[in-house]
Amino acid sequence: MKVRNRTRPAGLLAGIASVALILAACGDDNGDDASTDTTTEDSGDSAGLLDGQEISVAIFEGWDEGIVASYLMGHVFESEGASVTYDFADVPVVYTGVAEGQFDISFDAWLPSTHEDYWAEHGDSMEDLVVWYDDAPLTIAVNEDAPIESLAELPDNADAFGSRVVGIEPGSGLNRITRDVVFPTYGLEEAGFEFVESSTAGMLGDLQAAIDAGEDVVVTLWRPHWAYAAFPIRDLEDPEGALGDPEEIHAFGRDGFTEDFPEAADLVSNFRLTPEELIGIEDIMVVQNEASNDDEYAASIEEWLDANPDWIDRLKAGEL
Repeated sequence: MKVRNRTRPAGLLAGIASVALILAACGDDNGDDASTDTTTEDSGDSAGLLDGQEISVAIFEGWDEGIVASYLMGHVFESEGASVTYDFADVPVVYTGVAEGQFDISFDAWLPSTHEDYWAEHGDSMEDLVVWYDDAPLTIAVNEDAPIESLAELPDNADAFGSRVVGIEPGSGLNRITRDVVFPTYGLEEAGFEFVESSTAGMLGDLQAAIDAGEDVVVTLWRPHWAYAAFPIRDLEDPEGALGDPEEIHAFGRDGFTEDFPEAADLVSNFRLTPEELIGIEDIMVVQNEASNDDEYAASIEEWLDANPDWIDRLKAGEL
């Protein structure tokens, strides 16, 4: 087994040990165009719906909801006898790879706006398999005690935020919308703001560093994301609707996926997660376990399934 290691901002989890208790009470591309694959071998001998099939899953680097969905459905595929390979890559690499048949399936298309460019380019060569999450807004977030409530107030408060809005990976749809829509809508460039393209990990590192230092900070984010439970942050109001309506998250496959893997496609068509389920898995995987490789992701999924033993049965029955 090849193990893929991922790095996180230094000290990212310091001070957030209470996240698990909070959640229990409640119920985006790194610039490296080379993907790295990890394979989880099927350890069972019993035959299943997918016995002997090999399925490759492509995952956007740094997008935790996609990691959750990929390893959760990967676990389901493996439980039915498939051998599953996971490949991490930048967003454009994943879309190109799926469209060209290098990868079988991916679980993190944000539509209709965030990934509209990639979908326009590659959609005719892919299958739209399911909407597994339908309320995923893009956001601009600040520290909880920031002096403003709205994006409309940002231009007059550039000094408070160091004239910086911190984004994620270059080429991400969230960066494009922030730079091309949010900035001109609210006159941020004219007010002296710089849009800093970083990475998801880099953005979270800047967020933590500012909060630790008691400084104001403004970052691009999205919901659902574990950062909202981990950090004292809130969204800025968007009175002009520059960030658009909440997005849908789709699973998509290469052309011919349903024909080649009809049973897997049926399982995917039943796939849904509630906000509580998604954030609950992210809490186990990202916050509690700091998972960074294939075995740790799989172990986190198994931990969540142990606490939710009927989830796979409900998936198979189409009852999610």
